[in-house]
Amino acid sequence: MLMKSVRMALLALACTASFSAHALFGDDEARRAILDLRQRLDATITAQNRLVEDNAQMRRSLLDLQSQIETLRSELARARGQEEQLVRDVAELQRRQQEATQGVEERLRKIESGEGATAPGQGDAGADASAADQGAAAERREYDAALAVFRSGDFRAAQTSFASFVKKHPRSGYAPAALFWLGNAQYATRDYKEAITNFRSLLTAAPHHDKAPEALLSIANCQIELKDTRAARATLDQLVKTYPKSEAAQAGRERLARLR
Repeated sequence: MLMKSVRMALLALACTASFSAHALFGDDEARRAILDLRQRLDATITAQNRLVEDNAQMRRSLLDLQSQIETLRSELARARGQEEQLVRDVAELQRRQQEATQGVEERLRKIESGEGATAPGQGDAGADASAADQGAAAERREYDAALAVFRSGDFRAAQTSFASFVKKHPRSGYAPAALFWLGNAQYATRDYKEAITNFRSLLTAAPHHDKAPEALLSIANCQIELKDTRAARATLDQLVKTYPKSEAAQAGRERLARLR
């Protein structure tokens, strides 16, 4: 009976030891599992943080790209506007050129028919028939030749021709018109400062010339190209006040409205 009790006690002790060892083993596995889980969680959080940062960087890049696109669109729109304005200016220049040519041809017919001779743009102070001598005819031929060069689109050669005419015939009735077309040829080649000088020479020499209003408008156009908006506004104001009924003044009012 005693042996049986001892055996039972030993068995119980063995079971207890076995249970304790098993419990101890289970805790170690749990700790390792928890540590592993924490490591995985930390890695996941790190990856998520990196993804968030990458997404933020991508959003910033997209915003920068969008800003660049908008800037390019604005520049394109501005370029298109400048191109349209250039087309209008060229069309207006061609119209004026055609009118000037028709005026020259009409005066030529009058000279040849003996009705009288009048230099372009000098209808209110035209010369009488006696002025159509050989010298006047030679001046007309030189002026027409320079104008033909201008009409051909060779603006640099036109500058040379008109400058030569003005230097050779400073008192000619054609000189103001030559200065006008010289300024336009220089405008076409973007020599804006020299163009302004010749337009002002026209205004000084012949303030009542029928090209005087257009010369003032052309000065304003040159000043706009030179980014001198204040001077352009002053010139346009002068145009509207000095030649209020001219076509150039009407165009000047429209440009003033855009500048203000």
